Amino acid sequence: MRTIYFLLQKEFLQIFRDKAMLVIIFAIPVIQLVVLAYAATFELKNTAFHLVDFDQSTASQRLVNSFEATGYFSQAGQSFSTERGVEDILQNKAKMVMVIPQNFGKKLRSGEKPGLQFLINAVDGSTAGLIQSYSQSILRQFSRQTQPRFSGVSVAGNISPIRITISNRFNQELDYIWYMVPGIIAILVTLICLLLSVLNIVREREIGTIEQLNVTPIKKYQFIAGKLIPTWLLAMFILTFALAVAFFWFQIPFRGNILFVYLTAGIYLLGIQGLGLLISNASNTQQQAMFINFFFVMIFMMMGGIFTPIESMPQWAQQLTVINPIAYFAKIMRMVLLKGSGWGDIQMMIGALTLIAVILLPLAVFRYQKRSA
Repeated sequence: MRTIYFLLQKEFLQIFRDKAMLVIIFAIPVIQLVVLAYAATFELKNTAFHLVDFDQSTASQRLVNSFEATGYFSQAGQSFSTERGVEDILQNKAKMVMVIPQNFGKKLRSGEKPGLQFLINAVDGSTAGLIQSYSQSILRQFSRQTQPRFSGVSVAGNISPIRITISNRFNQELDYIWYMVPGIIAILVTLICLLLSVLNIVREREIGTIEQLNVTPIKKYQFIAGKLIPTWLLAMFILTFALAVAFFWFQIPFRGNILFVYLTAGIYLLGIQGLGLLISNASNTQQQAMFINFFFVMIFMMMGGIFTPIESMPQWAQQLTVINPIAYFAKIMRMVLLKGSGWGDIQMMIGALTLIAVILLPLAVFRYQKRSA
């Protein structure tokens, strides 16, 4: 234990003497958490649209006001030419053209169903889908509010026999930040832990100190423990700080037992450290290690269900997430913090993370060989 204690001292001194590493460990995660939580959102606000109103009636103006009042749309231009609206889309001045035909208000008053035309820029399919969804929702609301007034039919006569009431569980205001922050915390902890683990051995090899350590009587398990424990502790500190920011700054509700989060993180970090040590052992330079690290991080993030639901991926991609540790960790974070899930809900995922750690960490230790200079 005394040998491991001195190795830990050496590792912490090496980390805290490197000012660039201190910025990476402490400053960058805070900036990323705050920036990404506000920027990484699939909500659309102030979407610019070009208005082509051939009717010029009170009803058409009320329809336009209904779109602008939501905060999702803002009028960027107006003309009496559909071609001019398409030109605005081509010049990226607008995402949508709203075409209101003649006699729109007259048809509403007579109880007819007037037509509307929406031309949407679908270069980004996801954005186009959201614009279409928002537009349909606003039109349904506008129709419910307007048709009884103009049709001469009593409001009671328009009430559907089936009453639909929508209740959003766990995130009543549909605040996207609540959904993103736990996933972003999972990313930050992964980046810091994997980066430090990847650079551990290869940095010693590059600066020449690995030969000095190899000729000492330090045993393999002592050397590996001296490398793993500081990284694990720093990653847990980053997790604690990020959770504090999530609770006090973003007002994320902690509905579940926070100990489940730390238990999951502790097991998850062991698996990530095993992967990092495998990369570090297989690399000869820090640059090579960083490229390999970048490859795995991108795969884990893009296929981890953090930015896009796993259920929307192709079947083969969903099957690959079985071996993706960040997919389990991010899901547990959201389930515990937002839903208040208990042990019975997450035990299978914790078991999967334990299996990953049991495979990767011993494999990394076995792959490391002490070689004399």
